[in-house]
Amino acid sequence: MKRISYLIIILAVLFTACQKDPSAGIQSHERDIESFSVGKGFTQVGPATINQDSSKVYVKILMQGTVDFSKVTPTIITSYKSAVSPASGATVNFASGNNQLTYTVTAQSGQTRTWTIVLQPFTEDLLGTWTIQDLTLYGGTGPQYGGGAVFALESKASDWNPVTGPNAELDNTLTFTYTGVTNNGNTEGTCVNNAGADGLYANFIYSQNPVTDVNHYYRQIPEGTSTWVHDYTANDVTFTDSKGNVTTCTFDGAQTINLGNGLSKTIVNNAFTFTNLAGSADNYNTIYSDYDKIVERPYTYWIDVKKQ
Repeated sequence: MKRISYLIIILAVLFTACQKDPSAGIQSHERDIESFSVGKGFTQVGPATINQDSSKVYVKILMQGTVDFSKVTPTIITSYKSAVSPASGATVNFASGNNQLTYTVTAQSGQTRTWTIVLQPFTEDLLGTWTIQDLTLYGGTGPQYGGGAVFALESKASDWNPVTGPNAELDNTLTFTYTGVTNNGNTEGTCVNNAGADGLYANFIYSQNPVTDVNHYYRQIPEGTSTWVHDYTANDVTFTDSKGNVTTCTFDGAQTINLGNGLSKTIVNNAFTFTNLAGSADNYNTIYSDYDKIVERPYTYWIDVKKQ
């Protein structure tokens, strides 16, 4: 029995040795750039955008501090068994070519493909100090029946405390500073919401009957210092306060937004736009009232700002 077992093992080894490697003699023709990242001394915003059709790679570089495009040491990953020239890790000069440089990827088969790398200077729009111009709300049950409205919260003076109502925000400033980039390539930093000359932040308490705390709708940008993350792919800005509470908005430029039913909102400079405020369901018993628009059925809230 032992002799038979040894014979079987020997035959199996010989059979395996005689089999041909199915990939033998086949060479890869792949010659793509699969990823491209700049080296130390640069802040890349998000992953590189690779356009296979045009053989171009676009890389956003944050223009924060001194940026020298004449000495770039990128890391490049190319297709299986291909080579790239200039090599990954080699120091290259993008400044001499209007922030562009060509690379050649050579496949295992010897075929080549020329790629153009474009470094795109990127400026974080949020940075700097902004003054709050207005707090605007779109809300109301049944806009199709005239129940909706767009108005400045501070214009409803009788609905708020005259001192600590929304008007307390109108001398506030928002100062955004940059601290870095997340692992996902999103910019991040700190935001200081300064209370302004009056030293007050609004306390959003609806003062009519029934008196209702609506800070959860309108205290979207935290008081004092918070952190922010700007996701340019989704155009989202996320604020996190000192207690870990998170709010998310879009940061929008000048435009007029058609809201339907004859209503619109004009952003004169810029605005932080908060949507899906999670108001209650339509209540036709309170339709047309301020209570309905402000407390029960708020839709969209804009904090209009202007850069200093």
